Formats: sequence, C-alpha cells, structure tokens
Amino acid sequence: MPTHLWQKSSYSAEANACLYVSTPDDATIRLRESDQPDTILTTTPTTLHALIRSAKAGQLDHLSTA
Repeated sequence: MPTHLWQKSSYSAEANACLYVSTPDDATIRLRESDQPDTILTTTPTTLHALIRSAKAGQLDHLSTA
C-alpha cells in the first residue's frame, strides 16, 4: 500500500481516538482512527459530505447506543 500523507482532525483531542484524513487525489478521501490505523475507510467527497450533513441534521441519532 502506498504511503499517504495523513492529517489529524482539528476536532480530535490530544489523547486517543484521533481521526486522521488523507486525500490522495480529488476523487478519494481516506479516514482512519488512531487506535486502529490499519483500518482505513475510503469514500468520495460527495458521500462524506452527505454523511456529515445527515449527522448534523440529527438524522443518525437513532443509531446511538447511549
């Protein structure tokens, strides 16, 4: 697997569970979590935008286990 430049999310705390993002090209976004860096989610900007928009609107609140 090629090496990607990863950037830590500015919303991640200094401790565990930090989110990292890599954009190897204009059509791909890769996400990983610091505790499991070998597990990488690959998506598109359009799909990630839709997910974030849905989360902000509360449309995913029913999935919470809290």
